[in-house]
Amino acid sequence: MTQTRQIAGAEVFPIGLGGMPMSLSGRPPEERSIRTIQAALDAGVSFIDTADAYSADDSDVGHNERLIAKAISFPPSRRDGVIVATKGGHTRTPDGDWALDGSREHLRAACEASLQALGTDRIDLYQYHRPDPDVPYAESIGAIKELQDEGKVRWIGISNAGTDQIEEALGIAEIVFVQNQLSLEHPSPIGKGEVELCAERGIAFLPWSPLGGISKAADAAGAHDPVQEVAEAHGVSPQQVALAWLLALSPVVIPIPGASRPESIQDSVRAADLELTHDELQAIGRIAQAA
Repeated sequence: MTQTRQIAGAEVFPIGLGGMPMSLSGRPPEERSIRTIQAALDAGVSFIDTADAYSADDSDVGHNERLIAKAISFPPSRRDGVIVATKGGHTRTPDGDWALDGSREHLRAACEASLQALGTDRIDLYQYHRPDPDVPYAESIGAIKELQDEGKVRWIGISNAGTDQIEEALGIAEIVFVQNQLSLEHPSPIGKGEVELCAERGIAFLPWSPLGGISKAADAAGAHDPVQEVAEAHGVSPQQVALAWLLALSPVVIPIPGASRPESIQDSVRAADLELTHDELQAIGRIAQAA
């Protein structure tokens, strides 16, 4: 039986859905994206991650937020029990590039726009997307704390944050989760403290791009590819193995694989019921350490 995990005391399915692939350039048809989101909810997913910057360029900022709001609006009962987390502080440029703006003014304006895009009067979970080197980190977190105090944000999270930034943010606001890159290809939080710190503080840790590195596992291991071998032994996909490995790292880990097809997220959620042996986890961990 699938064991739930927690964000701010709220129970959520162990696997979330990342919305980014549905809104960048080369995005899939809207109808398929809506089916993907609804397939995730039908499979038990109760956490969806988005951002105002998930768009093709600066002309359609908020695209992914609007898409998710549309997908969970019918029937209305789909919205019940689903946590939608969005972000501010990352921006898009006319040529589709990325930029940063962690200023108080921008974050307040971005939050207002996200409220409208999501069709709500309070955002479930608002994250500071990525530190802006031109703005003191405390100023940015303080701006989001103001939004929470005003009732526009329920919970606060941070993304792409190191241990020092996590500690600094915790001194300003109640941070309920950290979202950093973590995968077989990018295992940097392991041994550097982010996952461990979150576990100590009871904060959820959400790996973004959790399926990275699967195709490179064989190269790292030579002729011996533990991920593929474990997948074949269990009769599952390598993607499920990678997600199960992440889930086994700590009870606070909640991977959020991106998807743009119903079949992809339907496969990913099955990782919640995949139990790997100690030897299998050790073999896969050695691939991550070699990345």
